[in-house]
Amino acid sequence: MQASGPQLDREVSELSVPVPWGEIRGKVWGPDQGCPVLCLHGWADNCGSFNTLIPLLPKECRYVAVDLAGHGRSSHRPPGVFYSLLEYVADVLRVAGALKMRKFSIIGHSMGADIAGMFAALYPEMVDALVFLDSYGFLPTDPKEMYKVLRQGTDEIIQFEKKTQVKKRDYTHEEAAKRLLDANPTLSEQSAHILLERGLVQVEGAGFVFSRDLRVNFKNIHRFTLEQSLEMQSRIQASVLVLLAQGGVERRFSEPAQKKFTPALLQNFRDRNHKVVTVPGDHHVHLNDPEVIAPFVTDILQTKVLSLSTKPDHKL
Repeated sequence: MQASGPQLDREVSELSVPVPWGEIRGKVWGPDQGCPVLCLHGWADNCGSFNTLIPLLPKECRYVAVDLAGHGRSSHRPPGVFYSLLEYVADVLRVAGALKMRKFSIIGHSMGADIAGMFAALYPEMVDALVFLDSYGFLPTDPKEMYKVLRQGTDEIIQFEKKTQVKKRDYTHEEAAKRLLDANPTLSEQSAHILLERGLVQVEGAGFVFSRDLRVNFKNIHRFTLEQSLEMQSRIQASVLVLLAQGGVERRFSEPAQKKFTPALLQNFRDRNHKVVTVPGDHHVHLNDPEVIAPFVTDILQTKVLSLSTKPDHKL
């Protein structure tokens, strides 16, 4: 593990964690001995997704925001390897091990929340608080549609591998910003430029290309039914905060049938005394308007983590 830059309160340092295929990069905020909080961004974003939120959160915490594999400045997975939920869960375990984080909280947005939910179900003893930003933590697939999704994801990666050369299109910085905003209408212009800081790579003699691996666009082939998702949910021991945006995730389902499962997921959280809150905003409310959600995130960190922890089980 390598961290460079100032280690002062609220200062930001760059993070690099070695993994078998390269490195997982990211950014770190807060004091060395602060209560650790791992921040996981959504699909096609990067750790810049938390740039505006973290400065509004408790200063006693140590925030580790990573670029997930294939995103931002992190290495792409090796050829022939899929990008899917369980692989990302293993990456969380790698990062936690490298940073000696034996117990920590997780803030996850969208896909990052799905990773956080699965990790907390598989390793409940390692997580003390969970925040799902515009996500349910689990998103079941209709069993009748399962085979279509799995086949599509498998076919996409195999067809991609058959291409002898895949060249990324290059853009000017302005063109890249427009491309990102067109593809993500929930981003403000400022938010788009924040994500592009780690989302672009300059090509010698040309313009910029998007840094993320093209394979992250393919269907996730690890899927779960509602019954399996509810069972996984029940394994979580951490305190959970579900923050949903009024104009958020339910309008972005790639598989419309998934919407019918969300009431059961939310009721199961409520039945287990977890908190579900809906706020004004859209899917990227945490980046566009962080002051809307910061009080809720601050509350769970203060009441469920900081007030109960005088000796954080962490060293960075």
